[in-house]
Amino acid sequence: MAYWVVVAVVVGLAAGVLVRRVADGFAPVDEGPGPRLRLVWPPWIEVGTAAAAGLVVWRVDEPALLPAYLSGVLAGSALAVVDRRIKRLPDPLTLTWYPVAFVLLAAAAPYTSGWPGLLAAISGMAGLLLIYGIFWLIKPDGLGFGDVKLAGVLGLLLGRLGWDAWLIGAFAGHLLAALYAVLLLATRRATWRSDFPFGPFMLLGALMGACLA
Repeated sequence: MAYWVVVAVVVGLAAGVLVRRVADGFAPVDEGPGPRLRLVWPPWIEVGTAAAAGLVVWRVDEPALLPAYLSGVLAGSALAVVDRRIKRLPDPLTLTWYPVAFVLLAAAAPYTSGWPGLLAAISGMAGLLLIYGIFWLIKPDGLGFGDVKLAGVLGLLLGRLGWDAWLIGAFAGHLLAALYAVLLLATRRATWRSDFPFGPFMLLGALMGACLA
């Protein structure tokens, strides 16, 4: 297992370069005036993608499921970067993730727990879509509709891992976002009226749910 985790981390570093390019395509970095030349950049995207890939390989003990969750690492990393930059979750990334994740989970079904596992994934998707949809209807200025669409695909993947993973992943993002908001307020880097992208916290919470359940 340790060998494959290391392999996943190394491949994840390389895949992080692709994630950065995809994110730059949706949300280019504002380099300001002057020549557009970046010889060196902090490799946070690459390191984050590699860490997530390693955690997924460590947590998911059914090899047939790995393509679904590793593809999720790529999509999720790109979405986190884009949302952090422009406070938006582009439909071409979010909505494309749905059929990719579903097809890969369905392809894995004959080699894992079968159709009950796929049904659990669909139930997880429906449940999280419903919860976030209600949140959005109650307070649309506090939650973007892009977050609702992201919740569905996260519910799909978390539901396949079990209801413990689903519950932790569904609500850990809210806890992380709340802690971040408190930190900003305590350091006077934000006010009660400030807003920040919620997508990265949803994605990190989902990763926590996958790893801690």
